[in-house]
Amino acid sequence: MTRTLSNPRWGDSPWKVDFQPAPSPMPGETEFAVVGGGFSGLSAAAWLRRFAPEKGVVLLESGTIGAGSSGRTGGLALAETAAGDLPGLGDVLTGFTSILKELEIDCDLALPGVYEIGRSGGLPDSPIAWSDSGTLRAMKQVPGGTVDAGKMLSGLARVAERGGAKIFENVRVEDAEFGDCVCLRYSGGELRARKVLFATNAMSLELSGLAAQGQSKFTLAVATEPLDERQIESLGLASGRPFYTIDFPYLWGRMLPAGGALFGAGLVHLENWRELAAQNIEEGEVARLLARLETRVRALHPVLEEARFAYRWGGPILIAEGWTPVFARHPRSSHAVVLGAFSGHGVAQSVYLGRWAAEALCERRPLPNWNSL
Repeated sequence: MTRTLSNPRWGDSPWKVDFQPAPSPMPGETEFAVVGGGFSGLSAAAWLRRFAPEKGVVLLESGTIGAGSSGRTGGLALAETAAGDLPGLGDVLTGFTSILKELEIDCDLALPGVYEIGRSGGLPDSPIAWSDSGTLRAMKQVPGGTVDAGKMLSGLARVAERGGAKIFENVRVEDAEFGDCVCLRYSGGELRARKVLFATNAMSLELSGLAAQGQSKFTLAVATEPLDERQIESLGLASGRPFYTIDFPYLWGRMLPAGGALFGAGLVHLENWRELAAQNIEEGEVARLLARLETRVRALHPVLEEARFAYRWGGPILIAEGWTPVFARHPRSSHAVVLGAFSGHGVAQSVYLGRWAAEALCERRPLPNWNSL
């Protein structure tokens, strides 16, 4: 069953999820619980079953698979964190590619490189020359590329479920009691787990212990209807390389397989992560910023002056201090790990760190020393 990653308030992203969990009774206890059904949670669930096939794994998702940040992404696979390289991080893209190969996940991964674009100088042969508070040109090319986020979510979920993980959608964990095990309470029941991964990212910050460290934002994107080859060449995007600016105002984007051009920019600032559910692309500040983004895109290049938009959407993003992702023990329990705050760099990184989280929960590898909660 193919499902559109749709939210009436947040709009429609281009991605489709071809997965629905098999019906199963909710157990009362398990060895490992994963809270959050995005890239990192699904990756961790899949690897937990591989590392410890004799132990139970239960994944709880408050909505549907990919309904949060993972399904609202632009699908840019980047080599480093938003804070750059970190001690012990390793080669994210090589690890990410290896994971997809080992798990046999086809998500249209392409790694042609990524253009860093800016408004001062630029490559003499820059294929990009856009008008945007100056002239945007390609400054250099860095490692990276693109994926189909829907296919990756579907593939990770299928691998996890085939491996024996039990996946439950529309189960919102409302509270947790920490002791010798972790008791996760949801409407109508509770699940006791010996070890837990909290991979809820921008949502449920109190539950994950991120309330004082992470800031939830709402980010925006649009995608045009398909362009022809001549138009794509004229835009300078025929190589398939995605792009992001290294100065402000910020802009990022890529080409979609069907020929649409995707552009993202803008952050809606929130006082509390609970405001995410109320964000509406048709109203208020979000609608104003989205209209501004559309106007900005049309002004980039003559090819886009009459652009019609096939997709308009927004989604949650979590930013922590110093833009460094959070990957640490939960402040209330050594039996729980928290992973998130990728600051928009989480497509490859979250899958890569999801495996690391599984290794840490199985006591096969220590957590990095990037931060603490």
